[in-house]
Amino acid sequence: MTFGALIAWVARRLSRRDLEVFRFGTAIAAGHYSLRAVDSTDILARFDEQIRRRAAPDGLSIGKSWSAVMWPPEDGDVEPLVARMRELPGHVEWKYYSHDGPELRERLLAAGLVPEDEETVVVAEAGAIAPPPADVELRLATDEFTELAASVFGRRSALPDRAVAVVAVVGGQAVSGGRVDFEEDVDFAGLFGGVTLAGYRGRGLYRATVAKRAELARERGYRWLYSDALPTSRPILERLGFVALTTTTPFVFPDA
Repeated sequence: MTFGALIAWVARRLSRRDLEVFRFGTAIAAGHYSLRAVDSTDILARFDEQIRRRAAPDGLSIGKSWSAVMWPPEDGDVEPLVARMRELPGHVEWKYYSHDGPELRERLLAAGLVPEDEETVVVAEAGAIAPPPADVELRLATDEFTELAASVFGRRSALPDRAVAVVAVVGGQAVSGGRVDFEEDVDFAGLFGGVTLAGYRGRGLYRATVAKRAELARERGYRWLYSDALPTSRPILERLGFVALTTTTPFVFPDA
């Protein structure tokens, strides 16, 4: 049996729901019938350069309602950036990544910041995600997504300028959604803000919004998707073909 025939044989026996990551860095993408090797070291280097360093040349990325330290200072002195964080309105955090090393974590604690829940950064090739299912109504709808997110999270936040919101609709109501951020001159599109109303979970709606956002990313020429996944969304994303790259923990002020 040829290598191509072997791939086709395995793929025929996997449903979309049964897609599995066989080992870190290699996945079979159902629906595309291809083995895609993921060089995690190379992708992490690209991620650090494009998503972290470029987003914040001086370390601090400032947005409309969300700001964060994305890259640690070369000299290791966190105090100047922590002082700048204190001056900013809205939500402000130091986005600590585990591969930045434990010494940085200790310095952030010493500076008075406290950690929130750890998230896993997961990545996938946009071209390896199957198209969205035809039986789920999906819309590009900023206002509906903003209202949905506010009803669940208890706060209203403006979307970044280059974000596109996708919602899944049942009975005329937006019940699940998320956004995809399209930054300029990078290979990565970011998936954020995933939310589903409690009564509509377990029906594949969030998974459908991920597939739609992947489709939008492919159309715009983005190679990679990434997401900061909590334990609730990570298993869903991994079943779609995402693999873990690193972990990240928001460090915030105690009174935030």
